[in-house]
Amino acid sequence: MERTQVPNSYQLGEVCQILAKDNPELRGKGGCWAIVTQVNDFSCTVRTWDGEVTVGLKHLKSYEYLAEDCQQVQEICERISRVYSGGLEESVQRFLESLGKLKRAYLTGLEEKVLRVLESEINTEN
Repeated sequence: MERTQVPNSYQLGEVCQILAKDNPELRGKGGCWAIVTQVNDFSCTVRTWDGEVTVGLKHLKSYEYLAEDCQQVQEICERISRVYSGGLEESVQRFLESLGKLKRAYLTGLEEKVLRVLESEINTEN
């Protein structure tokens, strides 16, 4: 019996969830949202809160967000990445990681305040 490949229907800028399943390369990324930065035949390169990774289609699930929600997640991702690369304490990095696994396209008021404080810490250190 022949297997037919499903065409890659993901779009640039689309927000997906990473499904780590049995892939050891995705350990720790399961449940994270990921923004599609490149669409390949059988995979996508995605940006997460801590970098880019190429993921097979079976390891992605679209959140089916509207365009404005995708834009909002991209902005949050960029902010988290800037703070994360600042080399802060492990507990702060865990907080940022938890933001990268949110099942929504926005931050609550408190999450926004904490992220702003972390951003100001990074800015004053540089």
